[in-house]
Amino acid sequence: MRETGDQMSSGIPNFERPVDGVRAVDRALDILLAFTALNHEMTAGELLRRVDLRRPTLYRLLRTLENKGFVVSSGDPQRFSLGPSVGHLSYVWTSTLDIARVAQPMIHNLWSETGETVALYLRQGDVRVCAAELPSAQPLSFKRGVGHSVHVSIGASGRAILAFAEDAEYHSKKDRTPEEQAHYRAQLELVKKDGYAVSRDELIEGAVAIAAPFFAANNIVVGSLTVFGPSARVKQAQVENIASLLKKESEALSKALGAMSLPSR
Repeated sequence: MRETGDQMSSGIPNFERPVDGVRAVDRALDILLAFTALNHEMTAGELLRRVDLRRPTLYRLLRTLENKGFVVSSGDPQRFSLGPSVGHLSYVWTSTLDIARVAQPMIHNLWSETGETVALYLRQGDVRVCAAELPSAQPLSFKRGVGHSVHVSIGASGRAILAFAEDAEYHSKKDRTPEEQAHYRAQLELVKKDGYAVSRDELIEGAVAIAAPFFAANNIVVGSLTVFGPSARVKQAQVENIASLLKKESEALSKALGAMSLPSR
């Protein structure tokens, strides 16, 4: 369909005055960064309230971003959202990112603050796998070892992930009676509300595990940070303190991995 006047085929007004190259890149990035998980689709007017641009400049940059696949538009009134090129860059970045390396400062902080074993778990399909572990120096302690894997629906480190996953409902039903399903869903809702999960004597007799999820650039949960300790040493007061530390470090890890706005926790 051919447009007339100051409109192009995509429906974005066509203002021909060029924008300075370097400044245009800076402004285009401001537009992309204006999108968040809560504001993933916006009109031009809504974008103008988030970026310091004149309307003609905004439309010129939106046109360029749309031509390159970084922005898509639809609807009437016209609304803009991030395009497939953003997803491509996110995939390239996350596929080459060594999460265990990025997480080392957070793991060491937790280890120093708690004195307990700290582990990093990554979700791989239906299981979560230990990608890094720093064992406690105390004589009585627990560790599972790098490479150890368990189904994602089991244990605190798994539930911390699953509570924020899109397939949580599926796993809450799998191989469970209706009563067990209701109980498991209630557990996941509590994890989502509190931002962390706790297990006692679940996988190891006498062990307490506290875990908090972390998120990647697309704000999809990818794993959890977990602290393990013996129940004789990790009482309720310690659990609450460790949970607070875990949430702080998991948020730092999420930001280091490019999460722009974290889910409510």
